[in-house]
Amino acid sequence: MIEVVVSRLGLDSTTQSYVIVLQEKGGNRLLPIWIGQPEAESIVMEMHKIRRARPLTHDLCKSLILGLGGALRRVQITRMEKSTYFAELHIARGEEVVQVDARPSDSIAIALRLAAPIFASEVLLTALDSEEEESVTETTTEIGPTSESELTPEQLKEYLEHLRPEDFGKFNL
Repeated sequence: MIEVVVSRLGLDSTTQSYVIVLQEKGGNRLLPIWIGQPEAESIVMEMHKIRRARPLTHDLCKSLILGLGGALRRVQITRMEKSTYFAELHIARGEEVVQVDARPSDSIAIALRLAAPIFASEVLLTALDSEEEESVTETTTEIGPTSESELTPEQLKEYLEHLRPEDFGKFNL
């Protein structure tokens, strides 16, 4: 397993699906995963520290893990079968570690909330040559909080509605 970080988030115009790009920590290999709009919004909200009056599903998962005395040790994106990615939450409670099957998008949203590391199977990562890496970097919109950034719900909606297909260059279908 290789540790990865959330690098980019964008919209694939062909499928009208959001794509989250995980990047090898300290490396250039990437893993694009197509995700649903609610999960994309949840991930962006956490990255920008936007809080709602009531907890969303991923906030609830965080509260359940912590409330039951657990800790999220790591998330692992383990494999892909028939264009579907599989992931596991590794939750520790005392000496016991439980592996819970989950979708990668949900796993990433929960890992961000609990500051847990994310790992991907090495066979899932795609190595890019320097020209491809430069192209991806130039044509994608990175989403990440700056030290003072905070989006309102309206700004988040506006941002997600204006993501462009070319934001993901190589990853368009």
